Amino acid sequence: MGCAADMFAWMNDQLLKMLWLNDLVGAFVENVLRLPLDERLGASIQFFVYDVVKIFVLLSVLIFTISYVQSYFPPERTKRILGRFSGIGANTLGALLGTLTPFCSCSSIPLFIGFTSAGLPIGVTFSFLICSPLVDLASVILLASIFNWKIAAAYVITGLVLAIIGGSTISALKLERFVEPFVYGAHLADAELPEMTRRDRIAFGWQAVTDIVKRVWLYVLAGVGIGAIIHGWIPAEWVAAVLGEKNAFSVVLATLVGVPMYADIFGTLPIAEALVAKGVGIGTALAFMMAVTALSLPSLVMLKKVVKTPLLATFFGLVVTGILAIGYAFNAFGGLLV
Repeated sequence: MGCAADMFAWMNDQLLKMLWLNDLVGAFVENVLRLPLDERLGASIQFFVYDVVKIFVLLSVLIFTISYVQSYFPPERTKRILGRFSGIGANTLGALLGTLTPFCSCSSIPLFIGFTSAGLPIGVTFSFLICSPLVDLASVILLASIFNWKIAAAYVITGLVLAIIGGSTISALKLERFVEPFVYGAHLADAELPEMTRRDRIAFGWQAVTDIVKRVWLYVLAGVGIGAIIHGWIPAEWVAAVLGEKNAFSVVLATLVGVPMYADIFGTLPIAEALVAKGVGIGTALAFMMAVTALSLPSLVMLKKVVKTPLLATFFGLVVTGILAIGYAFNAFGGLLV
């Protein structure tokens, strides 16, 4: 048992967290660039290079794997699967399918339109819409690589619960009349797609890697850059004074700061990593990350084009309430997960 645990720990550190890469980058910064790692510039450069390379390597491998699996579930097939369920079971399945779609909040909205137009209950499509940008398999692996598996697992569970509760509540409130009429006419094609060969699926996977990396690379660089500045240049006491656990409103503040921003979860993870390293509660950092990914201002503007104000306000209120609850829960009990 001890040998198995040691082997898992070694694989986690070397393959997932890539500690060997951190050591390699640190040696380059110290020996080639001649910058001490215990000084601001050296520490920032090491953080930036290590996180950028690690995120892009993991992102490419994970997106390819997820997309290969996703090639078995085109929208038409997904629609038919969801159509067999009802009630909380349908909401749960909608949330789980959201984890298989590595989309940002804006990219999830066209699928939301397609599922709604296909006749699926809006509560189910909202469960998908909440979960898709918030929890996907790639972000879970990256979260584990930055923190640990306990925190990653707790994040997944709470994200799924938020999506299921949010979608179920919208279903119970019967808010279908607040969906714009044109959405119900935008039907997905029902034609059966030809069966893909293994070569087709590999090509599909690499195409997904290319598309997603092109879409997120700038956000990753920006997020890691901000994280590097926080890591190397901003004193811990400053960060702790504003977002530390002693500030009872830290989770609220982090959520409010996150909503106007727009980035993929891959760009916000390095910022969360740097904040936690400076003494910010894990719940506060995750609340910021969730607000950026699930409630970005551009996605709300896009969603306003397809739903009316009462439904948009209900969605926003449910997600904000859920993020605040998750943030404070992580701050209160996060010590058990470290």
